[in-house]
Amino acid sequence: MKFPKPYTLKQIAQLIDCEFRGSEDFEILGINEIHVVKPGDIVFVDHPKYYDKALKSAATIVLINKDVPCPDGKALLISDDPFRDFNKITAHFKPFKPSNIAIADNAIIGEGTVIQPNCFIGNNVTIGENCVIHANVSINDDAIIGNNVTIHSGTVLGASAFYYKNRPEGYDQLKSGGRVIIKDHVDIGALCTIDRGVTGDTTIGEGTKLDNQIQIGHDTIIGKKCLIASQTGIAGCVVVEDNVTIWGQVGVKSGITIAEGTVLYAQSGLGHTTEVGKTYFGSPAIDARAFFKEKAYIKMIPEMVQKLKNL
Repeated sequence: MKFPKPYTLKQIAQLIDCEFRGSEDFEILGINEIHVVKPGDIVFVDHPKYYDKALKSAATIVLINKDVPCPDGKALLISDDPFRDFNKITAHFKPFKPSNIAIADNAIIGEGTVIQPNCFIGNNVTIGENCVIHANVSINDDAIIGNNVTIHSGTVLGASAFYYKNRPEGYDQLKSGGRVIIKDHVDIGALCTIDRGVTGDTTIGEGTKLDNQIQIGHDTIIGKKCLIASQTGIAGCVVVEDNVTIWGQVGVKSGITIAEGTVLYAQSGLGHTTEVGKTYFGSPAIDARAFFKEKAYIKMIPEMVQKLKNL
């Protein structure tokens, strides 16, 4: 998430009331999660296990809960609770804005687009040309919809990320300041939910088709011309490359890559990165041919046991 203008290290430290290490004029351009950080970004870390990864990341400002040596060319924000203070920054630059009208005044809707009754179109939403948004669709703030997109009833774009920190008093949610981006010629079925990014974008690529009742987690990127069948759940920070086919009721673990041309058969549970053009089945999912061979061997076990008894 980029700030509307550059800020200094001192300004951000004052915003979250914390100490800093580095020049007070050190430039800060935005905040991001560690998998998408760039120079000028703040990244937060609150566990010693991940200190080294954060300090060596592309981020040039590290929001951290320990006063450690500051790497060359970087700056530190020293906080007793980086999770809380990362939320403060998100809330400051991307505050929740309540609406009292169905379609925000600053929403942009392209020529030829049809918005059916009872839809909600939030602040700063852009919808391209020749789209059809069916009844009871909710498109929350900052979403960008391309041209020739169809979204069926009951779908929600831009819900908050499912991202929580377990505290003694209960779960604390990491606030979402990212967007949902839907490229051209995408079809989205009924009752789908596509969460906004925490700091980046959840993206559905050009020509991809989603069936009904699909969940796409925060910051996930779906490539071009993918087919995803109903009741599939894809966790956050997944990369789905082009021309992937995912059949019904598949579950996908966070943080992995589904390589180009992968096919996932129905009811598979995928917990690892796939290889280009391969087909997978099972839970945990393995190469489909190997899975079916194993099933064939298992069917032979009763016969083999009987032969052993007859020896």
